[in-house]
Amino acid sequence: MGHQLALHHPVAREIFERADQLLGFSISEICWQGPPERLNDTYYTQPALFTHSIAVLQVFRTLYPGFEPQFVAGHSMGEITALVASSAISFEEGLFLVHHRGRLMKECGEQQPGGMAAVLGLDLPALSQICKEVSEQGEIVQVANDNCPGQIVISGSHQGVARASELALARGAKKAIKLAVSIAAHSILMAPAQQEFSTLVDQINFNDPKIPVVGNVCHTAIFTKEQLREDVKAQLTSPVYWTDSIRYMTERGVRHFIELGSGSVLSGLTKRIFPDAYTYSLGSADDFAHFPAV
Repeated sequence: MGHQLALHHPVAREIFERADQLLGFSISEICWQGPPERLNDTYYTQPALFTHSIAVLQVFRTLYPGFEPQFVAGHSMGEITALVASSAISFEEGLFLVHHRGRLMKECGEQQPGGMAAVLGLDLPALSQICKEVSEQGEIVQVANDNCPGQIVISGSHQGVARASELALARGAKKAIKLAVSIAAHSILMAPAQQEFSTLVDQINFNDPKIPVVGNVCHTAIFTKEQLREDVKAQLTSPVYWTDSIRYMTERGVRHFIELGSGSVLSGLTKRIFPDAYTYSLGSADDFAHFPAV
């Protein structure tokens, strides 16, 4: 992840080297060499994804210095990447946040084990009602990510997720796929981390964004540092409203979406939310070589 990019673009290598220095361990080695089980540990996954995304951002800015997006947005941890892209916080401050965010979420997962599942083919109101019913029976489960129509992720205790998945299938869902995670992200099981995470967010020097940020929780454009701070705090235990975030942008004329980082998952979700969107995924030197500048 990011190795080819760093070989071809010095500005990307500089980001990885800076991250290694700031973290006190080699995130570049983990990104480039693994092993997979270490890279998939949320303690390392979050700074790895963030560092790679910012490396891609720096390459993009170098190659297209005059490009100015109408909005920036990021899914879950990616919202912190979006803050850096909007100049609301620095790379160093963003890395500080994602490093501790990963640590806190891992600690929560160890203290209060939970899980997540992707439910396909059921709409948000129906699945929200199922989560409400299961929660009223004493289990913990809630909607975590409204990714796109027909794909919603739920999060909570193992029993809560299992029961909600069963009910979803009984009420018409096509599939309920248990995710290979040991944490219940974007659920109240992350509450023990909230106070420390909020304190860390308050330590960061926020600026008003130069580019409006579409928040995960408010799913509308954010123009002030105070609103940004609150949205980032809230997303630890609140759902990611990605469907509404994309619709907010398309309703304001956005047609081209550039995904910076690893893979093309968000591009796929965006096309399902708004089929007329033009999507571009940039994560490697090859991706940039084939990118039709918009």
